Amino acid sequence: MASILGYTYEDLHVGLSFRSPGRTITDADLVGFAGLTGDYSELHTSDVYAKASQFGRRVAHGMLGLAYAHGLMWARTGELRQTIIAFLGIGDWRFVAPIYVGDTIFVNYVIAEMRDSKSRPTQAIVTFDVELVDQDGRLLQKGRKTVLVSKVPLAAVAASSNESAKEGTPA
Repeated sequence: MASILGYTYEDLHVGLSFRSPGRTITDADLVGFAGLTGDYSELHTSDVYAKASQFGRRVAHGMLGLAYAHGLMWARTGELRQTIIAFLGIGDWRFVAPIYVGDTIFVNYVIAEMRDSKSRPTQAIVTFDVELVDQDGRLLQKGRKTVLVSKVPLAAVAASSNESAKEGTPA
């Protein structure tokens, strides 16, 4: 069972599933992402162009969905705060359906594989099957994400918690 700091390695197992909180996609998201990436494609930035497209309205950048899916999974939930060391990669990612302004997105993810690290006995590789869905359950994107996790408590979590306690804020 997850503590306030998230799951420990011992809690993790193939088949363990999660659902992220939701996040509504706004016009500001499209404008901000275009500015961040330099992708000002008219499909994302022009109502006139997008209305005449096969989608009938502006759609979010595919990579915006992928980026938000990543943030919604671990960074926002804190579920793997005690264990996650690094993001290792994405596999077989597919952009299935458009994300529209006003859609609320969620991430459903399940542990598909776990294996011990060959070079570091205190670490493991965990792969998740991931689905990005909208408020109606419509599949938007899917693929696999792989992370490096620690089998022992992370010193960084302890250091962060101790620093908060020193400042008089609850850990």
